[in-house]
Amino acid sequence: MERTTEDSAQVAGIVLAAGGGRRLGGRPKALLAHRGRPLVEHAAHALREGGCAPVHIVLGAAAGAVRARARLDGYVLVDNPDWEEGMGSSLRAGLASLAGTGAKAALVALVDQPGIGAEAVARVVAAYRSPSTLAAAAYGGERGHPALFGADRWADIAASAVGDRGARAYLRAHQSAITLVDCSDIARTDDIDTPEDLTLLE
Repeated sequence: MERTTEDSAQVAGIVLAAGGGRRLGGRPKALLAHRGRPLVEHAAHALREGGCAPVHIVLGAAAGAVRARARLDGYVLVDNPDWEEGMGSSLRAGLASLAGTGAKAALVALVDQPGIGAEAVARVVAAYRSPSTLAAAAYGGERGHPALFGADRWADIAASAVGDRGARAYLRAHQSAITLVDCSDIARTDDIDTPEDLTLLE
């Protein structure tokens, strides 16, 4: 039997890929090479393969170079002119870009976590129940990424997303509403933040 759009969760994906890599000497994380291609491609592919549609990618630092060097056909590219304010501005830009798409939830992933792939994305997407759903991957019982935000919560999440906190303050205040989805067996949460972390890339 054919699935209708009503049957599907309509979970959109957002890749936060605007950071300038300050602790990496100003190397934008989106363009770091992993398995021969820029990190941003891996993150976007994981969301698409994990069941997110559409997938929006928030760009900031070196946005022109990312557009030129990464293969991002079929994705929606969102420019965040305020990227230097921190992750909060990128989250706000990503959520705002979903207006009018019909998405009932947004799954948010970070560009600098190559150990999180489509399997973990699919598990968190499967936790969607309604536009008020809050869910997140968990590792050893601790909340991590990716995280899923039902559309009914976007306005409040955006209002709380300031500086580098992203959705952290909102999630802390609504901890009891979060469905934690264990992904410890299928994903690694390493961030690429410092020159030492570059050894995690392949």
